[in-house]
Formats: sequence, structure tokens, C-alpha cells
Amino acid sequence: MAIENPSRQEIGAILKKAKRIAVVGLSKNPERTSYQVTKEMQKAGYEIIPVNPTVDEVLGVKAVASLKEIEGHVDIVNVFRRSEQLFDVAKEFDDMDADVFWAQLGLANEEAYEFLKSKGYTVIMDRCIKVEHAVTKAL
Repeated sequence: MAIENPSRQEIGAILKKAKRIAVVGLSKNPERTSYQVTKEMQKAGYEIIPVNPTVDEVLGVKAVASLKEIEGHVDIVNVFRRSEQLFDVAKEFDDMDADVFWAQLGLANEEAYEFLKSKGYTVIMDRCIKVEHAVTKAL
């Protein structure tokens, strides 16, 4: 099965509805893409939850070591991990209260995609959440 993302309109609706984004692999290094993208999403009004076992906090928010440490509902899990690590993140995602699995631009894994789609989740891969936010705001 090929990876098929929701339409731009559907992505726009997801981003409008979402309030809380867990960011797997968020770096505290301002030079890293994960930091820059997440900072913009935070500025846009989203609650950010850094998920990284190697940092205490990022962007002024206390980090958690894994998705299973997050309390309460998460609208989007945005993943900045290598494509080959997406299936492990997908399994952890399946064990939490979250709606959308989002793998950043350049990241895709068919096994993770098929696993999550078979369970009825919305899956977005190889798309930048910051770019999609900017583009769909104009729709």
C-alpha cells in the first residue's frame, strides 16, 4: 500500500482543530529543524510537549522521555526521527490517547503507515507541519 496523505483541506481542518502537539525528537538546539518548526507552531498558539529523553526542557516546556509519559489527550504527534524508527514510534502512539500521527518532511515508513491506518488513525507523512499550517491558513 502506498502512503496517501489527507487532502490539503483535511490537513487544514486537522490543524484548525488541534490544540496540543507532542513533538518526538525535539532538539533544544535552535539550529535544528525540529526546534525551528516547533517554535513557530508554539508561536501560532499550539501547546507543545517536547518528547526527548536527553533534554529537561525545550522552548520553556518540561520535556518527557517518551509518549507514554504524557497525561491527557494529544491532538497531533509530530515526529522528527529517522524513517526506520517510525514504526517503533507508531507502536508507542497506538498505546496513548492521540488522534494524528505526523512524520515530518523527508520521513516516511510504509510499515508504520499500514499499522496505524489499519487501526483507523489519521496518518500524515513526509510533510512539514509548519509549511502545512502556513499554506492551509490561507485556504
